[in-house]
Amino acid sequence: MSTFAAAVARGKNGWTASELELAGLADIDEVVDRLRDAEPDAELSLLFVEADDQYLVILRLDEGEDLRVFGSDSAFADESRLGALLLADVETPALEIDELAAPRGGDDEDEEERPAADPDADPIGDVELLTDLGIGSHRLLTLCGLEGMLPSDVTAEICQKLGCGDELEELREA
Repeated sequence: MSTFAAAVARGKNGWTASELELAGLADIDEVVDRLRDAEPDAELSLLFVEADDQYLVILRLDEGEDLRVFGSDSAFADESRLGALLLADVETPALEIDELAAPRGGDDEDEEERPAADPDADPIGDVELLTDLGIGSHRLLTLCGLEGMLPSDVTAEICQKLGCGDELEELREA
């Protein structure tokens, strides 16, 4: 399974981005340590783990503590050791992907032209982990549930909204 793990961190001097190697880690605590080490003085650290153009996991650390996790599809935990490691202790979100059929007046003018939500997706975890950053739970589930939307597209859109899109793009091009 091919994976890409990008850590973006906001510190006193703005956003930084770095790629993390997650192979060989034994548990979620080691993942958190790697994320924390990427930018030790960060106020906010996010880890985007993209797997096989199919799955996305987002981890959030505030000031190096308080881990919050969201996964685009619980199947990742069944199909991969890394997925199981990242999503082992995560519970199902309050909103289901089926609830996305009726948009609640989103921030996209072209929402009618977008494809419908993927009925097979089973998001898991804290759907509100980005709400205070301007990406509500409904928007996050919508992004992850759209057919044809790759995890890298979701990551790019989230990072653009957060103001670290350029840093992520530079990381991908390196």
